Amino acid sequence: MPSERRRTKYDIYADIIEVIVKKGLCSLTRMSYGANMPVDRTKKVLNLLVSHGFVREVTVGDRKKYRATKWGLEYLETFKRMRKFFAALEE
Repeated sequence: MPSERRRTKYDIYADIIEVIVKKGLCSLTRMSYGANMPVDRTKKVLNLLVSHGFVREVTVGDRKKYRATKWGLEYLETFKRMRKFFAALEE
């Protein structure tokens, strides 16, 4: 992703899901660091992703962790393919 371009909300959704996929089960703090976002903003986006079924909340002991759902994995795959199409159009 070019550094001069701001991330869209769809880029941010993909970044968060990708961090979760790489880590398996992922905490909010780890997600925040991985997506390069403040924790409070990550939490808002995460709540949206959970409410729409892209991410599932899992309780491990007394902590909340998050896992990508099948729907989230499909979004990530489709988003990456679309990004390649857009990159090809910009050339």
